Amino acid sequence: MMDVKSFLPELYMGLSSLMVHKLRSLLTMMGMIFGVGAVVSMLSITAGAQKEMISFIELLGVNNIIIEAKESVDRNELQTRRAISPGLTFRDYRAIVENVQGIQASTPRKRFKPTKVLPKTAQEPPVLIGVLPNFQEINSLRMVEGRFFNDEDNLTSAPVCVLGESTKTNLLGYERAVGKYVKINNVWLQVVGVMEHAATAETEVEGVEVLNRNNMVIAPLNSVMRRFEDSNSFLKDEIDGIYIKVKTGVDSIETAKVVGAILSATHKDAGDWTPVVPAGLLEERRRTQFIFEVVMICIAGISLLVGGIGIMNIMLATVLERTREIGIRRAIGARQSDIVRQFLTEAVLISIVGGSIGVGFGFSLSKVIAAA
Repeated sequence: MMDVKSFLPELYMGLSSLMVHKLRSLLTMMGMIFGVGAVVSMLSITAGAQKEMISFIELLGVNNIIIEAKESVDRNELQTRRAISPGLTFRDYRAIVENVQGIQASTPRKRFKPTKVLPKTAQEPPVLIGVLPNFQEINSLRMVEGRFFNDEDNLTSAPVCVLGESTKTNLLGYERAVGKYVKINNVWLQVVGVMEHAATAETEVEGVEVLNRNNMVIAPLNSVMRRFEDSNSFLKDEIDGIYIKVKTGVDSIETAKVVGAILSATHKDAGDWTPVVPAGLLEERRRTQFIFEVVMICIAGISLLVGGIGIMNIMLATVLERTREIGIRRAIGARQSDIVRQFLTEAVLISIVGGSIGVGFGFSLSKVIAAA
């Protein structure tokens, strides 16, 4: 306690000296403020983005493999692909299930973009997908209302559906949705369940579009094929996605290579499918994040070093300017250590105040950028 009390006069003198030269003190702090602020804002923004992406990848399921059909808006490109490959089909799905070991659950996916939805919504219309009931197991979907459709619903092509949280709110408001009906194009579907809100709204990973489950209507695969496809459609056998969940202990990355080999054998070089392997993406992202953190630590160290050099230069100039004051203090009994401690106190105060302002500035800047 005595040490603290003996330090208080020096602290007071340091503050008084800084207040006498306000502009010089502020200019000395500027390097520390902007250096610390820039580092904090960069770390906050990039760490937030990395965390969001990693959460999204984990949401896809680290034991899952997703095969996405590549869509082409160019008619000539589509014709070229069709000449080589018929696209992703049920035949591909059956070949994977029959020949790949270690699969726990799997489902093909048929997707439609409705042209008309009732009740009407001012928001973007939901995406309709048809899948098998084990889609819930594959994606670990939790229900906040009702249930997911079952095997019987799929076998009988029951006109039922499960809504994403955003779709339910946009179409039916905040009242209980189970038992109510929604109209997709010209088909009425009864709501049997509502999914829990997904923690992330990301819809793209590594350049590959991934469906946003919050804005989705999910129905039994047989029901979708029976009610939403023309019976003469040449797309009857075509699917736009395959979901695979491997058993615990099975390497999903190696399994994805086997799946890729099977598809490559039938699709040749058509380039009409893309694999998404969350485990591989997660490993790559974490490796990238580690490298980024090392780089940021180096940048932070350099920024603080530059700020410290600036403070050192100003303090050296201050010492030269205050030689008379130093001489008077030595004449009345001050020791050399007292003089050194006095100037160190001023330098530490500048560093603490500048660093604190820099941290606040950095967090504020990151929030402004994130909100923009």
